Amino acid sequence: MSATTRSFVRSLAGALALAAASALATVPAAAPPLPPTVASLLPQARAQGGGELTWFGLPIYHGYLWSTGGGFSFDAPFALDLHYQRPLAGRAIAQRSVEEIAKLGFGDAADHARWGDAMARLFPDVRRGDHLTGVHVPGRGVRFFHNGRPLGEIADADFARAFFGIWLDARTSRPDFRRRLLGQA
Repeated sequence: MSATTRSFVRSLAGALALAAASALATVPAAAPPLPPTVASLLPQARAQGGGELTWFGLPIYHGYLWSTGGGFSFDAPFALDLHYQRPLAGRAIAQRSVEEIAKLGFGDAADHARWGDAMARLFPDVRRGDHLTGVHVPGRGVRFFHNGRPLGEIADADFARAFFGIWLDARTSRPDFRRRLLGQA
């Protein structure tokens, strides 16, 4: 390797390390409070954990899991609050959610189509700084909020387990993020 190539590689490595450190520094030390409309549904909720989800080094969102007990359970209410760091189309969020649900093996093709349509109808386009919050209602489904404003509900307990499984199932494609949400990292 030539001296020029080695110098370039060292510079690139330094820039990547600086970018990674900078990205980590942007994660708030504590979870921002839930919007009042969401907090009223979970008055005893406390932030269990949180962190940043990236894709190829690009920050996508900061996420926080709020639970009413000392741990996470599908038998209890909880909220997942995602604070977006970049603009994304609502339809793209719905499509990516269906892809992740399918990878986990939840539902069948008909479920995926129905769930994808329901999410596409509810999820708005987001900008940097927006947040989407899903509240798990045990045995019922999920209530969704955009910047604290109610978007609607998908009243399907199977959907709720599949949707939150994207982040919380042990088979998630992002186990590092799951550990941070659960306060284990």
